[in-house]
Amino acid sequence: MSGRGEGSGLRYGWTTGACATASTAAAYTALLTGTFPDPVEIVLPKGHCPAFALARERLGNGFATAGVIKDAGDDPDVTHGALVSVTVRPAEPGQGVVFRAGEGVGTITKPGLPLPVGEPAINPVPRQLIRDVVARVAAEHAGSGDVVVEVSVDDGAELARHTWNPRLGILGGLSILGTTGVVVPYSCSAWIDSIRRGVDVARAAGLEHVAGCTGSTSEKVAAELHALPGEALLDMGDFAGAVLKYLRRHPVPRLTIAGGIGKISKLADGHMDLHSKRSQVDFGSLAGIVRDAGGSGELVARVRGANTALEALQLCRAASLPLGDLIAERARAVCLETLRGAPVSVDVVVIDRAGTIVGRTEAD
Repeated sequence: MSGRGEGSGLRYGWTTGACATASTAAAYTALLTGTFPDPVEIVLPKGHCPAFALARERLGNGFATAGVIKDAGDDPDVTHGALVSVTVRPAEPGQGVVFRAGEGVGTITKPGLPLPVGEPAINPVPRQLIRDVVARVAAEHAGSGDVVVEVSVDDGAELARHTWNPRLGILGGLSILGTTGVVVPYSCSAWIDSIRRGVDVARAAGLEHVAGCTGSTSEKVAAELHALPGEALLDMGDFAGAVLKYLRRHPVPRLTIAGGIGKISKLADGHMDLHSKRSQVDFGSLAGIVRDAGGSGELVARVRGANTALEALQLCRAASLPLGDLIAERARAVCLETLRGAPVSVDVVVIDRAGTIVGRTEAD
């Protein structure tokens, strides 16, 4: 089951946490009654009441397993179509709900995340949703509510390779995620949350230098330039504002911002979201930089009429004007302004498409 996002026409879907909650409700009901409810309905934090068809049912001696297929709607989610299963077993009296990581669900191995080291990577909101549904089913069918809940995701270990989990120290599989239970198509929230968790892990590891990078090429350049470990690399993508605003509240002594000439030029103009649909390179602004740096009238005009930031860079390099350095310096000033005095020194690295450094600043 899924629905339409208001005003967007896109189908929203359900998080792995919602799927695990539904699977828990079905499995625990079967454990107490011998029958799986299908479909199984749950209530999510904002009042959504999705019903899930079961894709897996198994009832044995002292356990029940139920699974549902995750439908992420129209969001390009790596876990869309994954089978999320839960096995419920009785726990010792008074234990309440005990969580276990089954096959394809990761385990926390580094501090700085919302769960202690050694715990299954089932985030706090899904845990509460599961506790709530266990209590509801127990009340309806005279259960104790003392259960072991083991969450599994088919092929989760392979899917996790395409997420931030390995870098964050979540090993063995996926995280069971969700704060509302709803996947909003093309939402920025999941990516921004990953950025924040990356900063948390770096801080917990005692790292004093992190890098916010717009892509894999700039990430490689920043890592080699500053000899940074994987935990220090933040997959910033287009969300420069998310990195800067989170570091403003949770500072790390040094930040490197690294990216291509186009995205960094947008940052230099004050844009916090560098996606092409939400900000554009301002060639008038680039022309102003060239003019202020003493560029000729002809060069200013050619930069103003350039098709890409890279073309503007090439024009300036032919005229021995360091446009890359000037953009980096302006971007650094924007970063420092956004940090609002937080104790974070900043340097900016600008690259071309081949990964060659074409502009940079030093940290203060």
